[in-house]
Amino acid sequence: MTKEELAAQLCCIEYGARIPGELIVAAQSSGLVILCGASDDLMEFYGARREEIGCYGGGTAFVDVDGVLPDRDCLDGDEEIAEYVHRQKSAKPIEALWCQEDGYSWTYKTDIPHATFHVLEDDAPYCRGIVFALADLA
Repeated sequence: MTKEELAAQLCCIEYGARIPGELIVAAQSSGLVILCGASDDLMEFYGARREEIGCYGGGTAFVDVDGVLPDRDCLDGDEEIAEYVHRQKSAKPIEALWCQEDGYSWTYKTDIPHATFHVLEDDAPYCRGIVFALADLA
């Protein structure tokens, strides 16, 4: 499955509904990651990588082929810091934008090749999610 095919299947999913399990499994087997917003403070990653990042009012997550980098402020010890510094050299940023585009609570900005899909809340736009391939981060 390609990122475009998966995004098309996710299009117009209703906020609050879970992403169907079969689409998460398809994303996992295809090396794809689904990113969408939740509430007013979360970036949620599903598929080939699962993570939840706090980003109240917006924020930035860094991703590489191994997934989402941890919050640097939460690292404990020289080994964790060294691994973070090593990974960040090749990591790509994804910026979560809170209420920056008319009609959307969440949108994302990144140079990672991706496809987009719309999450609706009561038939109105809530989030423009993205789907990207881990292979594009190598």
